[in-house]
Amino acid sequence: MIPTAKFIADVHRQVIAHAGRTKGAIADYSIAVNIEPNFAEAYYNRGNAKADIQDYNGAIADFTKAIEINPGYGAAYCNRGIVKGKLHDYSGAIVDFCKALEINPKDSTAYYNRGRTNCQLNEYKEAIADFSDAIRINIKYAPAYFNRGVVKLILDQKDSGLLDLYKAKYYGDDQADAVIKKYC
Repeated sequence: MIPTAKFIADVHRQVIAHAGRTKGAIADYSIAVNIEPNFAEAYYNRGNAKADIQDYNGAIADFTKAIEINPGYGAAYCNRGIVKGKLHDYSGAIVDFCKALEINPKDSTAYYNRGRTNCQLNEYKEAIADFSDAIRINIKYAPAYFNRGVVKLILDQKDSGLLDLYKAKYYGDDQADAVIKKYC
């Protein structure tokens, strides 16, 4: 049977509907990529599902395949960078976040995650710059305020760090209050 565009679209809708059930979603995405091997979104979504169950190497392989199919898939670069970070491949993660930002310079998530990775590398000034860029794009980005505040505290910039933590709390970051209480 040669799949028709309608059949592929129906499978795609089914795959999206099953996305909440990780193992089932992986199976559905696998069916989708067997039917349509150039379905970048199915590889991307299967990569996310594999990351959810901590199959990090499988996730990286799927994100890489999505990128091979669609080299402009910034979200695939970003998510591959996140997974590389979980595997302590920080330099590889930085490369992926930079590529995601080259594709979409307004991707606050890529800035945020590059900032977190820069923290892992003790590159605190770069981390602050990345968190600041994430906040510039999304003024209510509570985790970026939180992380920037913590980095500022590490750098002994107490007043500025606490201000960021108060903003993180204001925008809904639940962990900010505990850090504020510790430093006030």
